[in-house]
Amino acid sequence: MGRLQRELRQNKPFQSEAQEAVLGLLRTADLMRRMITAVVEPHGITMQQFNVLRILRGAGADGLPTLEVADRMIEQTPGVTRLLDRMEAKELVRRQRCPKDRRQHLCWITARGLAVLQKIDAVSQRAADDTLKGLRTKDRETFVRLLDAIRAEHR
Repeated sequence: MGRLQRELRQNKPFQSEAQEAVLGLLRTADLMRRMITAVVEPHGITMQQFNVLRILRGAGADGLPTLEVADRMIEQTPGVTRLLDRMEAKELVRRQRCPKDRRQHLCWITARGLAVLQKIDAVSQRAADDTLKGLRTKDRETFVRLLDAIRAEHR
């Protein structure tokens, strides 16, 4: 009996290695999500808001259109406008209509948003390192390459 099978208290074997791999990945992703959530929630933001702040910090002074923010998110969300509304109410981001295309809104991170990220940066890096502490550097490189291969097949 494998480790995942024991964790899930599953008596029957998995139907296939693919099923075991997918369930293992989902279980691991949930663990990682909970660890990162524990880092960001004390700062009054969600994981999705953390993701948006990081995206907008990387965009710099040019900002990004709302749909571009949505496309860059780790977890796709149909309600990105509502997410940005909540973040704007917390003064973490600012938006304005694009002067070239009035249908678009451009988004920027605010000084308050940058301050929140600055508080979280070191702790989130430690949490990321901690989530992969069971893997050696070479194994981490292989892991990243395997994840890339899976996503590439489904684009």
